[in-house]
Amino acid sequence: MKKILIAEDNDSNFLLMTYILKGHYEFVRALNGEEAVTMAADPSIDMILMDIRMPILDGLEATKRIKATRPDLPIVALTANAFDRDRERSLEAGCDEFLAKPVGYDACLKMIEKFLT
Repeated sequence: MKKILIAEDNDSNFLLMTYILKGHYEFVRALNGEEAVTMAADPSIDMILMDIRMPILDGLEATKRIKATRPDLPIVALTANAFDRDRERSLEAGCDEFLAKPVGYDACLKMIEKFLT
């Protein structure tokens, strides 16, 4: 089963993601961008769902660092800020795609399947 790293500091957002992913994918959690960078070094991680606003290290900087060592690892930005500029900044940082919160069940699974099938 494919393994997804969920980089999310908000418990309710993390619970929503576990509801969506349960039974489809394995998942682990990083509580901040720094943890995400460390955990992304694990070769068993197949994809990252990256919150953009996190403590210690934000998702954009974490994405840049991860892509420097694992350029082919798919990273999808998740943010409540669904403005065009936020999407542009996420893609410029190296994210492969962008989903606005709250994330819908079908949209999330469809986005993941785009990268993991």
